[in-house]
This record gives sequence, structure tokens and C-alpha cells, in this order.
Amino acid sequence: MQVENGIKIANVHPDSPAEKSGILPGDILLSINSHKLRDPIDFIFYSADDSLDIEVKRSGKNINIHADRKRGREFGVDFKPFKIMTCRNNCIFCFVKQLPKGLRKTLYIKDEDYRMSFLYGNYITLSGMTKEDRTRIVEQRLSPLYISVHSTNKALRNKLLGNAKAPDILKQLKVFTENKIRFNLQIVLCPDYNDGKELEQTLADLDRFYPYALSIAVVPVGLTRYKKPGIRPVEKSDAEHAINIIEAFQKRFRKKHGNAVVYGSDEMYLRAERPLPPLRDYGDLHQIENGVGMIPLFMNRAKKVKLQRTLPQKKRILTFTGVAFYPFLRKFLDRFSEKENLNIFDVVPVENKFFGVSVNVAGLLTGRDVIKTVLDRLEGHEMILVPDVVLNEENKFLDDITLDHMEESLGITVRKINSTPDGLVKGLFEE
Repeated sequence: MQVENGIKIANVHPDSPAEKSGILPGDILLSINSHKLRDPIDFIFYSADDSLDIEVKRSGKNINIHADRKRGREFGVDFKPFKIMTCRNNCIFCFVKQLPKGLRKTLYIKDEDYRMSFLYGNYITLSGMTKEDRTRIVEQRLSPLYISVHSTNKALRNKLLGNAKAPDILKQLKVFTENKIRFNLQIVLCPDYNDGKELEQTLADLDRFYPYALSIAVVPVGLTRYKKPGIRPVEKSDAEHAINIIEAFQKRFRKKHGNAVVYGSDEMYLRAERPLPPLRDYGDLHQIENGVGMIPLFMNRAKKVKLQRTLPQKKRILTFTGVAFYPFLRKFLDRFSEKENLNIFDVVPVENKFFGVSVNVAGLLTGRDVIKTVLDRLEGHEMILVPDVVLNEENKFLDDITLDHMEESLGITVRKINSTPDGLVKGLFEE
């Protein structure tokens, strides 16, 4: 939580320098070594020293605390969330505007906050960035940032953003490169708008920013059944054409830079019904959280998974995923079961009734859709493994269904697991 002055402490880690210095949950950190604190980024930037003189507000009174820590050791505090800078664009494809009522409140926040981009990899358009924001990014080396470009054609980009006053993205990126700020770029592909020749021109324009442009992802526009008229989904032919353009630029970039730079998302290849590239073609996986190389990484890790010990008893396990990933998860589980001479896993594809069948990724499944789908598949199973990608930090689905609610509704043990091959296997043993 960002307060008028300083940042508020949510938790203090046991046996940490913070605890040893006397910092308490609820304290408001006002300054460190005479530097005023606005948010957790200021704390990160100004707390690099081993010796810290901290001004704290506690119960309305200001006190001074000294803290020592060994170089590289975490200070040991968690902060209350700060107030997020919100987006003033009116993007024609805005996913938030496609959300119906009844979901958790945080889903309706239109984030346009460079701090969230730096800390968590959230994508921003830079359309609301002030001179003070840019100065801070440069001074504190807030890099890499994650930036939505969509198009380098200013008129077209402003149309996509629904913001006639949005500044020229090329000029903004130029300022960052001149100050050695790195960034990952995103192009949300909207058929009949920024595809074809426009996509080619955008990629050609962005080439000038390498190596500060670490990667460029091209992802298909996400549309729910609540979308407004005026934009259509990426169909097979659209995806094929986009991939042809991407792969042509990859060839050019590899020859010029030794790096592919631009990548199509996994979903783009699935829509084109083309094989996904091998993992080695994705470089440093800068945009794995954006669905770029996620499936190849999963399948690569899947080859190395082994059953480390004997199961304590024979079990029958049920898990689920989105329609898009189902064939890959099914393939992994079949191969694993054959290799280990087991027959314990069953996986169910869950169709997204809530958002519409065109939304086919696991991360956007609701608890109600999952419960309705698995209800008729429970017989003979002892447990359901729930991939963490469908849950938030409070273990809630998008529609606020909890794991306890799911367990109570289905009358079967429910267990959260990591969304990895290892996570699935380890889920068999955890109590």
C-alpha cells in the first residue's frame, strides 16, 4: 500500500535483518539513508547498502532504526500493495472490457504502471508516461520493461489504442535505448489492422532497437464471447500468414544479430495448425509468461521426469487443463505412464463456457466450468490435481471459487500442484 509518505510493511520474515532491527508489521518506512520512499522500488534501489538508517512511522510517531545485513542478503519484509497507475486507453481489443460482472475485483484493473512492468512483467503502452516517470526509469535503471507496441504506424497504433493523443512509440523507445534501458516488446495481432504489410513494417522498424529490444512477441488477439463488434479473431489463415512473416524476419535477424529476436506465441502456431519450433529456437525465453515457448519448455522437461520412489499405494488421479494444451498434456501422461508401467493418470480438457470456446488456455478457466466438467468423471478417482496456473495467490479461480469449495462440491480430495511435469509427479506423494 502506498501511503501519503512512505510504504507500509505487511510481513516481517523470521530471523531476517528486518526482524533483528526491530521492524514490525504495520510500520511505515519513510526513508532509508535519508532517501524518501514512495514505493517498494525506491526501497530496492536505496537499500543496497549493508548499513541502513531507517526512519519509521509507528503508531503515529516517527522513530529511527538502524539495520545491518550481510551483502546480498534479503532485508526480509513484504509490503502492502501500492496503488496501481491505471490505463486511460480505449483499446478496441481490451480484454478487461470483455469481462462480465461477477469476477474478482482485481481483474477489472486496467494496469498501465511501469513499476508493475518492471517488478512483474506486466505489459504497458507508455501512452500515459510522464517526464518524471521516464527520469525515474533511467535513474533507477528499471530494466527490462515489457511494452505493448502493436504497430509502429502512429495513426494505426492510436486507432488500436483508442487514444488519439498517444505519443509516437518509436520516439519513446529511442529515449530508452539512448539511456541503455532494455525492454521486451509485444504485438497483439488484430486481423485486418496490424497484420500483413503493417506487421512487416513494424518488425522492420523495431529492428533498430536491438540489442536493447531483447525480444518481440507476436500473439493473437484474445476475444471472449462478450466482445464488441469491429474486430475478428485470428483464424488459421491469419496465423499462417503471420508465422510466415515472423519466420522470414527470424532468418534475417539470426543472420544480422545471431538472435531470432521475434517469436510467434505458442497459440499462434496452434491456430495455424503447425508444429511448434524446438525449444532451442526460443533463445533465452524472455516471454515465457506471455505464452512464447511455454509448451516446448514443458515437453522438453517432460522427457526428463522419472518416478523417484514407489507409490505408497495404488491410486487413480484426475487432472485437467484447457483445450489448447490438452493434446500435449495427454501425450506426456501417456508416455510417462508407459515408461513407468503405471495407469494412474486421467486428464480432462475443460471447455471454457464462461468466456467462450475461443478462449482455450488453462489460465482463464473458471472454477464453475472445471467443476461441471469433472463432475461426471470422478468415479474411480481418489484425487484431483489442480494446476496452479488457474489459481491466484489466495488459491481462488477467476470466479472466486476456492479449493475448499471445489473439494466440498465434488466430495473428493483436491490438491494444488505446480504446472510442470515435475509438479504433476510430485503431486502423487504430497500429503
